[in-house]
Amino acid sequence: MSDQLDRLKEALSDRYRVERELGSGGMATVYLAQDLRHDRQVAVKVLRPDLAATLGSERFHREIKIAAQLQHPNILPIYDYGQHGELFYIVSQYVETGTLQQRLPPPFSLQQAQAMLNPIVEALEYAYPLGVGHGNVKPSNILIDAQGRPLLTDLGYVQGIDVSGPENVYLSPEQLQGAVPDLRSDVYALGV
Repeated sequence: MSDQLDRLKEALSDRYRVERELGSGGMATVYLAQDLRHDRQVAVKVLRPDLAATLGSERFHREIKIAAQLQHPNILPIYDYGQHGELFYIVSQYVETGTLQQRLPPPFSLQQAQAMLNPIVEALEYAYPLGVGHGNVKPSNILIDAQGRPLLTDLGYVQGIDVSGPENVYLSPEQLQGAVPDLRSDVYALGV
């Protein structure tokens, strides 16, 4: 991955100072960077090469452009996106405090679970009429900011989900059989 980090640093050097890898998952690797224009820390997500190839440049730019227009207090904002060769990247708000996955366990009370999930339901209710779905709602795709507010990540570019991954328990049965996710898939995932 250091080769990818070096290429990313070079590709984005005029706008971002990429510092280090934050983590890696089934869809992408996330890096911490400094936004040189706005003097703030950001997260730069680089899609896996096979996922980028599946999406293709035109579809990636179309879907991310739509997702970047979403403005909801419980959706992680996208600041920038682009492509440099085979590197497809998305720049978003950096949330230092981690994910819902990292907070599990201990078990949550019903009130705590509602306080965490109701805002995610509201975010999905906002996004779906605008043509943006998720299809991979799971605790690692819900960030918790410093104020304890849940932020849904990865809206609008979920095709290519690895159904064999360890978190596939959140995927609906029809997704595991290859069907395209829709709102019902997200409702199922939230229920799980």
